[in-house]
Amino acid sequence: MSRSSHQAAYHGVVTLQRGEDMQVMQISHSVSGGSTSEQLTKLTGQGARIVREDHPLDCVHTGHRLLQLGAALGAGECGVAEYYRFDVSEGERIAGRQAVRIRVEPLDMYRYGYLMELDRETGLLLKSSTLGRGDLVLERFQFANLSYGSPMPSSADVEVTHEVLGHPLPDSAMSAEDLQGGWSVDWLPRGFVLTEAESATASGRRTFTDGLAAFSVFLEPLSREIRSGEGIAREGSTLSYTRGLSLGGQPVLVTVIGEVPVNTARMVADSVRWAR
Repeated sequence: MSRSSHQAAYHGVVTLQRGEDMQVMQISHSVSGGSTSEQLTKLTGQGARIVREDHPLDCVHTGHRLLQLGAALGAGECGVAEYYRFDVSEGERIAGRQAVRIRVEPLDMYRYGYLMELDRETGLLLKSSTLGRGDLVLERFQFANLSYGSPMPSSADVEVTHEVLGHPLPDSAMSAEDLQGGWSVDWLPRGFVLTEAESATASGRRTFTDGLAAFSVFLEPLSREIRSGEGIAREGSTLSYTRGLSLGGQPVLVTVIGEVPVNTARMVADSVRWAR
């Protein structure tokens, strides 16, 4: 699944459901020479188009590397199976393709579960449901139609937004020692590793992933203290958690945004410290 999402050329229409909200998008992923390009066009709402160009084919980001253990399996490493339980069964038919179903159950309370349907032939992810407590579906992604090969023709005129795709440390995940000064996150759920960090010492972002889920931590120094409390907003499986803290006498605003339960975000925010 991890390899096919990057290496296969395909195009189709997908739906993304978050609660009562349903978005329809057209996606085209092409492979040419040693690079890939991707175009995502929203077909509902105000519409927008995001274009990612010239992503090196041999660039494997940290999340994918955590899934692609390869030879490490022979050395006894379990990878994400240390944090999730996997069950494989016969899947349904999605977008005209026969699928294999993978149920992913978290082994702790700090992450969500997933129900995935993969193309039996290519391994491409055809459908994915993010599951909260009690198997509540928080978010569902699904191909409505899918074709492999040449890119999909352009859709109706929409606003075009070009996204610059960065490639932080393509060969290895970052460690806390890679950060010179500034601040750090002292507690993470098992299996999450640092993948990206801004270099600013007093503010910036840290991004973490376990291969399936990801979240970012933002820190903003404040000119004055704010009233104690926390702010929580959810959209599907994505949570935004914000609270004010005092670090070494400096009032700061800490925000955690990502695909984790609120208790995880709260514990991560509480562990933010000035780096020693």
